[in-house]
Amino acid sequence: MSDKEIYLDNSATTRPYTEVADAVARIMTEEYGNPSSMHMLGVKAEKYLTEATDILAGTLKCRPSEILYTSGGTESDNMALFGVAHARRRAGKHIITTRIEHPAILEPCAFLEKEGYEISYLGTDENGLIDTAELESLIRPDTILVSVMHTNNEIGALEPIEAAGAVIKKKNPECIFHVDAVQGYAKDTIIPKKLNIDLMSVSAHKFHGPRGVGFLYIKDKTRIDPIIYGGGQQRGMRSGTENVAGIYGAALAAKKTYEGIKEDTARMYELKKYFVDELLKMPDVSVNGIGFAGDDTQSIAGAPHIISASFEGIRSEVLLHALEDKGIYVSAGSACASNRPHISATLTAIGLKKELLDSTIRFSTSVFTAKEELDYTLENLDSLLPVLRKYTRH
Repeated sequence: MSDKEIYLDNSATTRPYTEVADAVARIMTEEYGNPSSMHMLGVKAEKYLTEATDILAGTLKCRPSEILYTSGGTESDNMALFGVAHARRRAGKHIITTRIEHPAILEPCAFLEKEGYEISYLGTDENGLIDTAELESLIRPDTILVSVMHTNNEIGALEPIEAAGAVIKKKNPECIFHVDAVQGYAKDTIIPKKLNIDLMSVSAHKFHGPRGVGFLYIKDKTRIDPIIYGGGQQRGMRSGTENVAGIYGAALAAKKTYEGIKEDTARMYELKKYFVDELLKMPDVSVNGIGFAGDDTQSIAGAPHIISASFEGIRSEVLLHALEDKGIYVSAGSACASNRPHISATLTAIGLKKELLDSTIRFSTSVFTAKEELDYTLENLDSLLPVLRKYTRH
């Protein structure tokens, strides 16, 4: 096992900023009051929540009252789907989503189908992009919710959110538009009101914040029912004592990320282009969902931090562990889907050849990733691939 650590699984989780970890530890151990308490420690805790909410609302140019804290992306997604389904069941039981959503969307949709809701699934092209004309054709008077992810977590496809929002509100102004922005927030500047977004899911550990905390943006006056009941915290929309340390850590991470977002995103795109170009020089290696910007085949489209590559003749799990032995940490598809081998719904939806479905690795970078780390990864791939292909199953 190598003593190196090249972490290229940032779409699964990111390393927290040092100042975030320090702040979380300090609040947990020194300023640990319950924000619902009336004494001074409670008042201090409430001030941390207020400051955090102001920071996060600022990144979205929304009101602080439109931020609802959750345990992360999965809870935010579940709350969006079940909250709207229950609040608007009398208006209709038709929901639209895509075939490449995170399981935190697809599984609730499957459950709602069992409860009598009708789910329509949008297809995608080979780059994982939905067709807004197809979306328009599916919207009906009884369509209560459309849920489309901002950035696909496996191949990095950037969905046409602005166009989708315009189509939804033109065809059915009462329809709620939910966006899973777990991979997109803090990689892109997202202003929900400009994009006709009513609900948006965010998770802190995807942008160098703590695990176990996130939020759901809920546009003012959007009808949504709670899915957690109890002490009435957060205006009764999500009961339970707030995770003050985690929420404050999330806000610090967001503040730091957005302060350098243009420069950091540009650098990640440069690294992505370099890495993709080098991968494509290798025999029997292809890159998925890459997309090209216009006619310029040298310009990489899609998310700045996600590269999905297929290595013909090598099982992804085998390559993953071979790279791990060299100190390189990557993912076989989406780690969020579980640590068990599975066939990717996203790769299936984009029409990837059957023999490549189990031969695909996701590399995902962050602000901490250095070009030298990518070079080390490429060197090891170059030496490992011929050896591993000798053991291909026929």
